[in-house]
Amino acid sequence: MIHHERIVLAAIAALWMWTGSARAADESNIADRLEVDAARIKGLGLRFGAATEATEYLLAILPGVIAPPPNARVAVAATFPGTVIQTMVAEGDYVRRGQVLAVVASREILTLAAGFAQAKARLAVAQSNAARQKQLALEGIVAGARAEEADSELAQARAEVEEKSRILAAVNADGAKGTYSLTAPMDGMVARAQIQAGEPIEGMVAPYVVDAVDRYEVQAQIPERLVGKIAAGMRVDIGGGIKARVTSAGTAIQPDTRSATLKATIAPGSGVVAGRTIMASVFVPAPAGAVAVPRAAITDIGGVAVVFGQVDGGLSVRKVTTVGMVGDQAVVIAGLKRGEQVAISGLSELKSLALTK
Repeated sequence: MIHHERIVLAAIAALWMWTGSARAADESNIADRLEVDAARIKGLGLRFGAATEATEYLLAILPGVIAPPPNARVAVAATFPGTVIQTMVAEGDYVRRGQVLAVVASREILTLAAGFAQAKARLAVAQSNAARQKQLALEGIVAGARAEEADSELAQARAEVEEKSRILAAVNADGAKGTYSLTAPMDGMVARAQIQAGEPIEGMVAPYVVDAVDRYEVQAQIPERLVGKIAAGMRVDIGGGIKARVTSAGTAIQPDTRSATLKATIAPGSGVVAGRTIMASVFVPAPAGAVAVPRAAITDIGGVAVVFGQVDGGLSVRKVTTVGMVGDQAVVIAGLKRGEQVAISGLSELKSLALTK
């Protein structure tokens, strides 16, 4: 058994040495320079493009969803129980701050209105009494303490009126009708509307949710292998010309998904809709000296990425190192300099020429 294992290991080692030698032989057969004159370049129909400065490259494409940030979604709650008598908006409608969403009839409003009327009557009495006691105190008919007591009762009556008035105003109440209104807390879009005319509604139930206008973000998951490579400020493209910027890139890996959370703010005016699933292309800054060339300029010879650079009297075969893409451009971090011309057509013919060395 041990003898058999030694034979297998020896065979594997021999195969590895042979493939390594073959690869080296293949690479050694690649010409470093092709003598191609102007006439042949024209005959091959070669076209060239310049290597330009690269500022960023595509790191990853992540599945995500569009959502409002936490501070841009507000629930509109019913303050008092009652019956919905009218609805003004539906899901998807855009609303302005203070716009009426629905009208609710409530016995609580009738009670508050009656209490408010009584409080105002008590205030009128307290004002009259305070004025009379003050005058009597000035004339020495009653003690000054009586006037002070009347002033205290006046302050209490005024506070009661102000409090009831504040409550009625806060819910946009119509005391005479016994109704109050649910209103939009900000400019935005109605993301949820779970209310119908004629239905009862309980107090503190939130039948409406309003999302702020043009305040959305991309939420996506960063795979474990990319955690730490994405930072705030990096560009995110979600298609349709819609751009976003990374606002946070988590480093805590969630055990169940083996990923971290990415959030990117979408530029205002993009016309996106919350809940839409997207593919988020994340771009990172390119290293210093990196250049971009058309993707068509890069080919593979013997497992090595190469380009054909234009030089005096022909073409040079240049081994390059790429890190990613930007649109139809490949980002090269080694093997090329800005301004150099590379072939972007006829690469099959040039590859054959390079292997005929």
